[in-house]
Amino acid sequence: MPTAPAPPTLEESAAYITQLGKPTAAEVLARARTSGRTALQPRCGVGGHREMAVLLKELETEGRPDLLTLTIDSHTRLRRFEHAARALRTDHRTLNGYPLVTHGWQRGRELNELVAVPLEIRHGSPDPRELFATAVACGITSFEGGGISYNLPYSKDVPLADSLAAWTEVDQLCGELAHLGVVMDRELFGTLTAVLIPPSISLAISVLEAVAAAAAGVRCISVSYPQSGHLAQDIAALRAVPVLAARYLPAGLDVHAVLHEFMGVFPRRRHHADDLIFYGAITARLGGASKLITKTYQEAHGIPDAAANAAGLRLAAVARSPLLDFITVDEGAVAEELEWILRETAEIVEPVLAAPRLDSAIVTAFAAGRLDIPFSASRHARSEVIPRRDRDGAVRYHSPGRLPLSRASTERNRRLLDGPARPGAGTTELPGSELFQALRRDIDYFPLLFGELPQDAAAPGGSAADSATSTPGKEPAL
Repeated sequence: MPTAPAPPTLEESAAYITQLGKPTAAEVLARARTSGRTALQPRCGVGGHREMAVLLKELETEGRPDLLTLTIDSHTRLRRFEHAARALRTDHRTLNGYPLVTHGWQRGRELNELVAVPLEIRHGSPDPRELFATAVACGITSFEGGGISYNLPYSKDVPLADSLAAWTEVDQLCGELAHLGVVMDRELFGTLTAVLIPPSISLAISVLEAVAAAAAGVRCISVSYPQSGHLAQDIAALRAVPVLAARYLPAGLDVHAVLHEFMGVFPRRRHHADDLIFYGAITARLGGASKLITKTYQEAHGIPDAAANAAGLRLAAVARSPLLDFITVDEGAVAEELEWILRETAEIVEPVLAAPRLDSAIVTAFAAGRLDIPFSASRHARSEVIPRRDRDGAVRYHSPGRLPLSRASTERNRRLLDGPARPGAGTTELPGSELFQALRRDIDYFPLLFGELPQDAAAPGGSAADSATSTPGKEPAL
């Protein structure tokens, strides 16, 4: 067999990116923020190379996205490259994403050169060093994840110290690329487990990862946030991103807010799903997001096909129309949410940032529960935080666990959860079985809102229970 060509050096990859003749992800995001026109990006990833090429081309032609995605398969995420190679030899359809390391950097360049928009790698790996090196060799200019957000929601027993160290190496290479004239967009996965995530937890984890990334040399950081479904709360969370960047990050960084359209249980009927997709796009617009990760009307039925993905992009694009400039939000409600989101985030992150070494402080804080993630798959997070929806559908702390929230913050959450306006919503004192059923209703919020489920029903078919008790972080990377 012929010997595979040696991978390019970092300098050669930087030169290739410069000569490629397409914008980088950082340039697309900067233009989106300047113009006020949110960039759109779908999720997509299949195992076969030819099939991946067809999918990317169809999405670019039919959906006109601003960025495209290579979602990576689970074997590659866990560095089981021999398993990915075996699947390619037998049946690539068994893979749940594109095994970039196994296909190799030359095939990756083929995909990159096939489309005019930049590509981003979405994956879920606690140790992405080989994947990142391959992505750079392909000329890909956006790479998602972090040592916390791509470990605790996905992996059962990867020590935080190990994932933080691996991601530091990735971020240091981003710094080297910046010195070579190529700015890599590093998107932080604030979505976490995607199930009832209080905004201050999402933003706190992203702040910690952003501080670490900036110290390692990263120059462009995208802070992603998962749509909760409450307009004022979601807009406030997006508007919090530049405030937090100014407060905790060094000057000169390019920082962007990114909204993931709702990643929980989706309505099954197309017109309801389309309503939710458009609602998410309006939220991104009003929140000033640089980018929106879109959804499709097939979310409740399995992996969306290319046609549904393109339809989701076209629908989201309608929300960018200048004809919709009349749409406004209750700015008073947003301001109140923003004030408390910033306060809670500060209460969570500032004790950690005050420590002499950030990486060891993060590990210690998670072990003690002073940092935590609801419904985590990992034994390295206590998962003692219990979120709930209040009477208006906003996500609050039913129990903050051991998070160092002030008395004022905890009392506000408790007050907003009292006096439910809908059955089982927002009550702070519930026995275990009732709390579980209430959480199921909160997770099934949109199917219930649209009348696809009776108001007194828990999620059928295990949809909510699966989201709440298995590995809720697995699907959101797609």
